[in-house]
Parts: sequence; structure tokens; C-alpha cells
Amino acid sequence: MPAPSTDPFHGAARVPVLTADEMRAWDTHAIQSLGVPEAVLMEAAGRAAAAVIHRLYPRGRVVCAVGSGNNGGDAMVVARTLRAWGRDVATVQVGSRTPDAALLHGWTVDSVDTDRRTDAFRGAGVIVDGLLGTGATGAPRGAYADAIAAMNASGSPVVALDGPSGADLTTGRAEGEAVRAEVTVTFGAPKRGLLLFPGREMAGRILAVEIGFSPLAEDGAAAHLLTPAWAHAALPPVPPNAHKGSMGKVSIVAGHGGMAGACVLAGYGALRAGAGMVALVSPGANRQILQTALPEALYVDRDTLEADFQAGSKAVVAGPAMGTDDDARALLRAIARGGEAPMLLDADATTLLARHPDLRDDVGDRPLLLTPHPGELSRLLGKEVAEITADPFAAAAEAAERFRCAVLLKGTPSLVAAPGRPTGVNVAGHAGLATGGNGDVLSGVIGAFLARGMEPADAAGAGLYFAGRAAELAGRGRGLIPRDVADALPNALLEPAPSESGLGLPGIVLDLPPAR
Repeated sequence: MPAPSTDPFHGAARVPVLTADEMRAWDTHAIQSLGVPEAVLMEAAGRAAAAVIHRLYPRGRVVCAVGSGNNGGDAMVVARTLRAWGRDVATVQVGSRTPDAALLHGWTVDSVDTDRRTDAFRGAGVIVDGLLGTGATGAPRGAYADAIAAMNASGSPVVALDGPSGADLTTGRAEGEAVRAEVTVTFGAPKRGLLLFPGREMAGRILAVEIGFSPLAEDGAAAHLLTPAWAHAALPPVPPNAHKGSMGKVSIVAGHGGMAGACVLAGYGALRAGAGMVALVSPGANRQILQTALPEALYVDRDTLEADFQAGSKAVVAGPAMGTDDDARALLRAIARGGEAPMLLDADATTLLARHPDLRDDVGDRPLLLTPHPGELSRLLGKEVAEITADPFAAAAEAAERFRCAVLLKGTPSLVAAPGRPTGVNVAGHAGLATGGNGDVLSGVIGAFLARGMEPADAAGAGLYFAGRAAELAGRGRGLIPRDVADALPNALLEPAPSESGLGLPGIVLDLPPAR
């Protein structure tokens, strides 16, 4: 896997993540309701993309692959703008209809014949993919499929306009030939399919640019990105006179006999995330291991648990390796009924909830967060895993409505759904997080944030971002282990969110490195 970036990605505090239909509605509102001419939006899109292309690929010939629709029009504006800036530019017309020649504003741009297309792509300093836009679905056919194959085989870098042609910009799926872009310049806001695999991998570096749309209505997007700016703003400030009581106590119910590791890792995550106190609730068989591995935490014997052990707790995390037998079920029920602090149910606790849905009633009005992976969510919803992964947004939203709580669905990307709120989308982190125990650390981190008074959905979103960012800072790639993530958390929490893209260009609302 590529080495993780040492810099956080740049994103505004509010970055919507749009489906193709939501993007179409936003575009239509600007044109039909506000009277913004379509040509103005196309001009702004093309010029913004041209600025990015010129900054990233300042030398060599620019070859623009031009389709019949608005995406092709954007490519024509790119071609004309770069030609006016003195670049060597050519176009390859792929669509059956040529975009309006007026888009060239009188500039002459070379046009490459179809039989010379392959050589043109191979000799390009950069190829611009202006074939298929946001609304395209299904496998590209005929000349489009041939052009995409030639672009991919050329060895030249490709910049996709709005999204890689051939990738569905709502689902991320590709049913046939699809462009493998080095960079994607997407207009207004990132599209959902750019963040879902395989679309995420095809998109390369994702740059979302502002092109003059109106402010998006609050209900204009069903999802938003968990950006560094959002995550830092979501965290409650730490006053200079803070003490362990004000930073919150987290009780962690984890690890049946012989499974102390999950409890250690969850506790370690909570402490590194700033919890004022951590109590580890685990069987007596684990006591020596826990107190040796994590002397900073309190120990509570699960075997002789007092009814009021939750007293003073500001959050309760239950589930990591706690078991799924009758004793574990009775314990979880007693915990659910025995306090008022927010609860996080992870791992085995979600399995118990799937088997015994009435446990939700035992939780009552306590704030609740579920943190399943797709297999656990399949049990909670009674669906196949393939159905969960086919549309994770819908699955997470369904679970949130059914269980009347926030739901963090782990995956790439991980999602946070809650009733009445847009779904949060996390893109921080890298493939090194796919190691057992990182979910335990994450539960502890979120528990610490819950103990500071954050709403479950906000705590989950912030936990995902900061744990992911800590993994990037740890810099160990596939050698990453959960303790690396916990150890890097303080630095992730201390670093400021970037205020602009490293490109130094105005109007960039998101600069996201390639998937790693």
C-alpha cells in the first residue's frame, strides 16, 4: 500500500456528499429558480478545472476527451482556457454530437481524428476525461468504451471532470470500462460514488471546487463529510481549569475470561482520547493482566458487580469480547436498566441485541450508539451482508430508525447515521486499520467523547476522524497495530485543521488524497 500522507486532508466545515439526483436538483435550482445561466456554471467549472490541471501538470500537451453532454462542454472550456494560457491543447471528439463551438470563444484548438487517438493519448502530458457526467449510468458502450480503454492503456495521467467516466457517481460501481484517474476535479461537492469503492480508487486525488452554485439547502444533501474542520469544531473545548471529574468517567464492560486484550485496548483508547477516568469492568480472571497493562485505569470485578457500579459514569461502553452467553446477556440487561449515562454497544453487545431485540427497551431513553461492522449489522437487520454492503447508506439509516439511535457502520468509508440528521461519511485513515483490535480502540475513543457530553452521532463522527487521523500520523502502513493508533491520538487531537488546500488555489472546498 502507498505510504500514508503526513498531512490531513483539507475540507470545509460543511462539505455535503451528494447523490446524482441531489446534484441534479442543486443544478436545476440554480438554473431554473435563481436564473443562473447554465453557460455560466459550465464556464466556472471548466476554468476551475483548468486552473487545477495547469497547477498539477504544468508541462506537456493537454489532450481533452470530449463527450456529447455537459461533461464534454466542460472539457471544451478547459481546452479553450488552457489554450488561451499558452498551453499546447488538442481535443478528441468521442460523442456523436459535438459541444457548441461557441464554447471556444474564437480560439482554435487542434482536433485529433479517431484513428490517431491512441497516439495522442500516449503522447499527452495529461489527458482530460470529459466523456460522461454525473447522470450517466450503466456500462459505457461503443466509442465511449473504446476511448476509455485507450486512455487507461496510454500510461498518461488522467484528470476526470466531475467523476471518472464509467463509474456510477451514486453507487461507486463500474459495470464496464471505467477511467482510472490520477485526479478528479468534481464540481460543487463530492459525489457519493467517489467515496464508495471501487469509485474511490478510480477517482485518485479528489478536488471539489466551488463554481457558483447557490448555498445548498439544509435538506439538500442526505450526507456530509467528516472533515478535519468539522471534527475539531465538534469537540468541546477543554477549559484551563479542567479536572478528572469534568473530563468524564468512562466505564468499559469488555473481555470475558481469557479475552483481556479487548478491554485493554478500549481503555487505552479512552485514556488517550482524554477521558478523565476509565473503569474496566471484566472478570476476575483478567484482573492481573488489566492492572498490569493499564495501571492508569480502575478495575471493577464483573463477577461481583455491584448494582451501582455506573454511579459517576458519564458514558458506558459495552461489548468488546464480553461474550454472548446467558451471563453476558443478563449483564448487558442489568447495565442497560441500571443507569442514565449514554451507552455504546459494540461487537458482542450488538450480537446480543440482534438475538434479543427487547434489550433496546431496557436501554430506554438513554442516548445510544451502535457500532456494528457489516456482518453485525446484517444480524441486527436480518439481511444478507451483500445487501448491507450494496447500499451501506440505506442500511445504516434503516438501523438508526429501527433502533431509534445513532449507528456507526464500519467500512470504507465508515458511516454515522442518526434519525433526523444527515449521514456522516468518514474518509480519514488507511488500510492499515484493517487489523483486529482497532475497533476496540475506536470504542474507547468514542466513549471518551461521549463522557464529555457530545451527542452520540457527533461523538461517533469525531471518533472516526481522529482515530483515522491518528493512524495516518502513526505512519506504519500495514504494520499498524491498535496501540500505534492510541499512541498517536494526542497528536491528532492537537494538530490544527488545515485552512486551505496545499495547491494554493482559491475555491477548493475539498482536497482528498488518493485512497490508501
